[in-house]
Amino acid sequence: MRRLLLLDCDQFFVQCARLADPDGAGRESLLLVGGSADGRGVVTSASYETRVFGCRSAMPTAQALRLCPQAKVVPVPRDMCGRKSREVREVLETFTPLVEAASIDEAYLDMTGTEALHGRESLDATARRIQAVVKERTDITVSIGGGATRVVAKLAAERAKPAGVLVVAPEDAASFMAGFALREIPGVGPVLAERLRAMGLVAIRDALPLSERELEDMLGPGRGAWLFERMRGRGSDTVEPDVAAKQISREETFPRDLGADDELEREILALSIRVASDLRRQALRARTVTVKIKDGDFQSRSASRTVDVPLESDRAIHGLAVDLLRTLRKRRRTPARLLGVAVSHFATAEEGTQLVLFDGAMDATLESDRDRRLSRAGDALRERFGPDAIRPGSLLE
Repeated sequence: MRRLLLLDCDQFFVQCARLADPDGAGRESLLLVGGSADGRGVVTSASYETRVFGCRSAMPTAQALRLCPQAKVVPVPRDMCGRKSREVREVLETFTPLVEAASIDEAYLDMTGTEALHGRESLDATARRIQAVVKERTDITVSIGGGATRVVAKLAAERAKPAGVLVVAPEDAASFMAGFALREIPGVGPVLAERLRAMGLVAIRDALPLSERELEDMLGPGRGAWLFERMRGRGSDTVEPDVAAKQISREETFPRDLGADDELEREILALSIRVASDLRRQALRARTVTVKIKDGDFQSRSASRTVDVPLESDRAIHGLAVDLLRTLRKRRRTPARLLGVAVSHFATAEEGTQLVLFDGAMDATLESDRDRRLSRAGDALRERFGPDAIRPGSLLE
């Protein structure tokens, strides 16, 4: 039986903002981290004190300020966030070599086989030591969940917040899961949750009497079998350390299906900018751009293009992405419920530069040095003034 932990940094961006500016944000209890209230700024993280007023992440900043007018808004301190994430990771690797970063503020640890290293103490005791050492060495407060599978560890960490530890024994996994709503299961999105609600299924305990076959008849073979297992706390128990990213992607599911070309192309532009920014943040360039579209009838389609010279700029990646979108739309003009942009086949920025030197001048229709400089300048402005500091005019409509 596996012994897994999921470490989740509490209100990570808020903690980092306070550490980055102890005399400013550090003294604010009512703190919102994210984009400006002007335009379409979004809250990246809300302090626990503002959550009492209804503020939450992914909420428009203007709406959060209407709920809590006294709150102070500060941009995401990206340098501090990156540094603290690395520091936390270094602490975790002193407890087990099997650490997998799930995001900048979450990591799975596989503690299986480390019992002797930790004096045969319980998994709960080890988790509490990890929590204390992380706080001592990084100034970051964390919550930790534990279980035999990733889904149980993830939900246990949610229940442990803030600053707690909850380890679920394997024999208690099914009863633990029964206390959650179906929408709380990782992987159950809003569409599936609403579909289940329409069937009268809201809590996991509502669906537990259903057989796997009944769920498959209701939801389809793959989805029904998947939900049957997850409701019982079963699923992956694998932690994969230091897995190099095979692609960087961004997706957007729309509140209503989009059928107009101009609407879809605006979404592709926004997604391309986000993907390109993610790429540059990791000092990478990519040779392949992929666009994914999920139509309103749930049919998924994709198209890709691979170029000889690796790219990193907003203009180049968007140029390929919008061409791919138009190709997909020509094949089937159905309103879309989801769009995604992904990049892959990576090279480092240095490798990309060397490739250009040896292969001759880069085709300026793909990406010029000016494109790269402009994109990096945009990154710098967003880093300093927030994600909405600079955007294409078409996204301001």
